[in-house]
Amino acid sequence: MNRKPDLIIEAVRYDPQGRIKLVRMYERRGPTYSDLRLIDRQELLKRLRANQRVWIGERQPYLASTFQLKAPVRLFGPKGSEMIISEKVTNPNDRDDLQGAPLF
Repeated sequence: MNRKPDLIIEAVRYDPQGRIKLVRMYERRGPTYSDLRLIDRQELLKRLRANQRVWIGERQPYLASTFQLKAPVRLFGPKGSEMIISEKVTNPNDRDDLQGAPLF
């Protein structure tokens, strides 16, 4: 991987319609990553539309900014009604799906 991810999603929460409600994530700050943060779906959409590199991953204990990356996250569908999915999703439907990210 040439560039480090801009955001690393650790866990996700969905609403009853299957849309992302919140994600628990780390944000790249120069050579390191921020503390754990919560952002909503609108903020995540804004960052994906700005072509930020977003991955699902988990922080390695006692190794500061070292993560085990699982899958990249991307937008799928027509502009204005995009779904947020991970690359592991082979058959996207009308719901957000961050396969590989645990629920919280």
